[in-house]
Amino acid sequence: MEEHRLGVGSKFVKQYKVTRLVHVETFDDPESAITREKQLKKWNRDWKIRLIEEDNLEWRDLSHLIV
Repeated sequence: MEEHRLGVGSKFVKQYKVTRLVHVETFDDPESAITREKQLKKWNRDWKIRLIEEDNLEWRDLSHLIV
């Protein structure tokens, strides 16, 4: 998380300046999390925005929820 906030760590973060965590989901096992991640990657931008704004209308940084 710290690398993302600093804008380092991956080409994607550096290129798009992705520094806030605006959506969080929890899963019981890694396989379920990976399946969900692959599902979300196929969604169009409007669906992703709607998902974020259902629980985080102000697009606050939710990184404090990650322990």
